[in-house]
Amino acid sequence: MVAPDFTIHDQGQTVSLDEYRGKTVVLNFWASWCAPCIEEIPSLINLQKQMPQIVVVAVDFNDEESSYRQFITDNHIDLLTVHDDTQKSNLAFGTTRPPETYIIDAKGRIRRKFIGAQDWTSPEIENYLRNL
Repeated sequence: MVAPDFTIHDQGQTVSLDEYRGKTVVLNFWASWCAPCIEEIPSLINLQKQMPQIVVVAVDFNDEESSYRQFITDNHIDLLTVHDDTQKSNLAFGTTRPPETYIIDAKGRIRRKFIGAQDWTSPEIENYLRNL
């Protein structure tokens, strides 16, 4: 299945999923009030650092914008993350309860969906991503 495209405008930053065609994308939907989301963010950051050829996109949804901004600041989030106050991106993927993460291949196809927090730096996941 081809991943639905979306564009999010967030405080002068615009992110479109189609921008990353040709690369493997780890698309993570999260919220600042979600304990499992908060638990998995450090491993997403580490994945991005360990595998720079992959694009990690973290989309915050169903969240107060002020809570999102405070969380990003307080936790020094060093990851491509945007706040989608419209919730169009997550609804296009059928995600209503974070965290959910989609692996999208270079051709824009959804290859796998993870429900719940993961250890993104586990050898199994890194090997899977390397072999896409």
